[in-house]
Amino acid sequence: MKIRAVILAGGEGTRLKALTAKRAKPAVIFAGKYRIIDFSLSNCVNSRINDVMVLAQYRPQSLIEHIGSGAPWDLNLDLSGGIRVLTPYKAQNSDWFVGTADAVRQNFSFIKRGKPDHLLILSGDHVYKMDYNDMIKFHVENDSDLTIATITVPIEEASRYGILSYDESFRVSEFVEKPKVPPTNTINMGIYLFKHDVLSEELWDDQFRSGSKHDFGKDIIPYMIANNRKVFAFSYNGYWVDVGTTAAYWQANMDLLEERPSFEIYNPEWVIHTRTEERPPAIIKQGGIVNNSMISDGCIIEAESVINHCVFSPGVHIRKGARVSNSILFTDCVIGENAVVENCILDKRVNVNPNCVLGKCNDNFEITVIGKDTCIPPGWKIEANAIIGPDVIHSDFLSNPVKSGELVQTRRLPFEI
Repeated sequence: MKIRAVILAGGEGTRLKALTAKRAKPAVIFAGKYRIIDFSLSNCVNSRINDVMVLAQYRPQSLIEHIGSGAPWDLNLDLSGGIRVLTPYKAQNSDWFVGTADAVRQNFSFIKRGKPDHLLILSGDHVYKMDYNDMIKFHVENDSDLTIATITVPIEEASRYGILSYDESFRVSEFVEKPKVPPTNTINMGIYLFKHDVLSEELWDDQFRSGSKHDFGKDIIPYMIANNRKVFAFSYNGYWVDVGTTAAYWQANMDLLEERPSFEIYNPEWVIHTRTEERPPAIIKQGGIVNNSMISDGCIIEAESVINHCVFSPGVHIRKGARVSNSILFTDCVIGENAVVENCILDKRVNVNPNCVLGKCNDNFEITVIGKDTCIPPGWKIEANAIIGPDVIHSDFLSNPVKSGELVQTRRLPFEI
């Protein structure tokens, strides 16, 4: 039986704000050293699925560079599988992907090569660990046309997702996409296992269906149920997070710092693979204090600085007397002397000058996001819930402090950056 995995990785991820200004959501850094897509890719190789296609679209450069030949995941194969990254191309009757199903349809001539028996459609922007073989076994035993992985969430969160109802045999009887009033709290995880021939037929029919949004949740799945296709729900009980908002993304990183983490990344029997660069060991200089934090290679924590409940990517430099708490710092960020950073997410190469105060201004929990390659002027204050875009420099800041809810963006033209 031949299984081919197709990872949808073209999402713009606008709710992650400045973090996706220069990259697709699946390429956002997670847990210091990983990218979000690493979890779907690692699930595939740990499930012994070595035939993987990645469908990219929005700002794919970072994603393509990260995946490369697929060597970190042992997917640099030729005849027996491997990984391929597919992007939109201009051809007759084709354009940018308009929905998840359209992304698969436009690439189906590549996806169907070798005629796999089943196609595993995955989202590239979820954090979880899952052995897909359990789902494959369930799918085959039920002779299912489509199997949907499901999980239960708090009812107050359910309206963000597709909602399923099914009978005692797990056959799906109803599916509704993001209802305002969810009938249940059993949601679609965005993991689909199709019979190859069934998916081919459904994509072809959907292409010419009037009014279709060409989306799995909005169109393909409801249509299949209405036409009595065999659609089953596979129940999953592990950790799973859609890191589609800054709050969800921040919390998923902080979950890793719990005394008994709800999500385990240190299991040698289920390695999360990624592309890494050589860095020297991290160093904490005398008098520097680090509490309950994840510190990657190449980080420097200078004397009299205090780090509490943080996740640092490689190369972060915390200078003397700085205090950083409840924050996520991406690669090569620099925090200047005596600066204070609290409840923040800082993208790559953010430079916070001495005596700045970021994110600490009120009693409400709100996250401050600073974009890639931005420089915060000395002594500047950025209040909680402010957003500073990428490539912002001193002259872009007009008033101190930057108020909560404010957005600061570069005023330079693109060719000047």
